[in-house]
Amino acid sequence: MRVLTRVEFEGLENIPAEGGVIFATNHMSRLDIPLLLINPRRTDLTALVADKYQRYWLFKFIVNTGGGVWLDRSKADFGAFREAARVLKEGRPLGIAPEGTRSTSGQLLEGKAGTALLAYRTGAPVVPIAITGTETSVRDIFLLRRPRLKASFGAPILIEPFERDQREAALQRYTDEIMCRIAAMMPEKYWGFYAGHPRLKELLSAKAG
Repeated sequence: MRVLTRVEFEGLENIPAEGGVIFATNHMSRLDIPLLLINPRRTDLTALVADKYQRYWLFKFIVNTGGGVWLDRSKADFGAFREAARVLKEGRPLGIAPEGTRSTSGQLLEGKAGTALLAYRTGAPVVPIAITGTETSVRDIFLLRRPRLKASFGAPILIEPFERDQREAALQRYTDEIMCRIAAMMPEKYWGFYAGHPRLKELLSAKAG
């Protein structure tokens, strides 16, 4: 990664120095997870990765070497959820893409509630991460260019307790919070589904003030 690309990390002070933490990132490229794996703050990071990537030998090697958790997206993969919870309870950071799949448009997709649910069940804080530059990175590398990749880390989000009958609304609220925090660290062209979202407008207004 460091040889083939030019990497910039921002907001590393927002990453807890120890303990289980969820790295919630947008997802535009197969290089997103490798980029997070070389962050200088938490080198014990692993990730939840769609099992379709096992077809690619190099990517499979990277994920297995990092102790990654393979996820079957074709079903409710409770085994992967339990394994992810175990990783967090062991005190390791876990990378997750709340969108649930890779965006092929270069813009944010709607987030799914799984990340917020995992944080609620484990008590792990969620660090929102905005990755930019990876959407064309693979093509650039094949054209012998060194793409500029940037990972911006936001302040941790803690999921507060909520009543059982409020679960759906609470998980939606926290999912929107995570995704809007990610969007707020990105240029407007990446906002996608969250362009015009009221919470994003609040975050941008506070940032400008």
